[in-house]
Amino acid sequence: MTARETSAGFVAVIGAPNAGKSTLVNALVGQKVAIVSPKAQTTRARLMGIALHEQAQILLVDTPGIFEPRRRLDRAMVAAAWTGAQDADLTLLVIDAAAGVNAQAERIIDSLAERQHPLFLALNKIDLVNKADLLGLSARLSARLNPEKTFMISAASGDGVSDLKQALADAMPAGPWLYPEDEVSDATDRMIAAELTREQVVNQLYQELPYATAVETETWEDRPDGSTEIRQQILVERDSQKAIVIGKGGQRLKAIGAAARGEITQHLGRPVHLYLHVKVNPRWDEDRGLYREIGLEWAE
Repeated sequence: MTARETSAGFVAVIGAPNAGKSTLVNALVGQKVAIVSPKAQTTRARLMGIALHEQAQILLVDTPGIFEPRRRLDRAMVAAAWTGAQDADLTLLVIDAAAGVNAQAERIIDSLAERQHPLFLALNKIDLVNKADLLGLSARLSARLNPEKTFMISAASGDGVSDLKQALADAMPAGPWLYPEDEVSDATDRMIAAELTREQVVNQLYQELPYATAVETETWEDRPDGSTEIRQQILVERDSQKAIVIGKGGQRLKAIGAAARGEITQHLGRPVHLYLHVKVNPRWDEDRGLYREIGLEWAE
């Protein structure tokens, strides 16, 4: 393929927490590159998924949900989201059609009034909304935002995703592909492994454990037999949280480890030996090194 035949560009996927951005990025890429959870504010870093369609390479920047920041980690996440939007060729705003325009979505919509890039609007979770309400929401948002295109989708079921992918491909500027054809993300395996473990912590404990947890990959060793040994620590703020993560007789930590090992094995395509331990650090979110590890800029 020559540069004249191909196109490539960046799409910032933005929206309120739990709008379904990560699920949509995974659906567009065709495999899992972003962690998914029923708990809001799961995505922390700007992980990029790379989707291919015909001659187009679509670089999807899966941004953290934009919300009202209260502490340093929150500020870093929101800054990452807006940086992703500013650097992109096109902005894809994902709205949870079932939730409608809540206060968080309202702030995002207001901020897009003076945007510099083309805007696509995706109304997600349409399977949870009746048609009359959906059409009314679409009309109201189209009047306010005047998007180039509007899509009705269900990222979870795939409904409408192929039409959105075709439109994104058509909108990419002409030029050579920016990543090799077989790459699906710009995130390192080390970062993705930590995220896959954190996904299990969140999904298994989201009703018991607060949002303030992190996973850090401490060591990574590729063994001669073709397997990989990974040691990670799960960071929590209090001893009571550590007890929750470990569980009675260590059963919860074993369950988290087994599920995470399965996900990491699938991602790497080789056997994985995963060792987890839990560490209490009341100020883990003030660790500059951890911010680098999870791909965020230090926010003053």
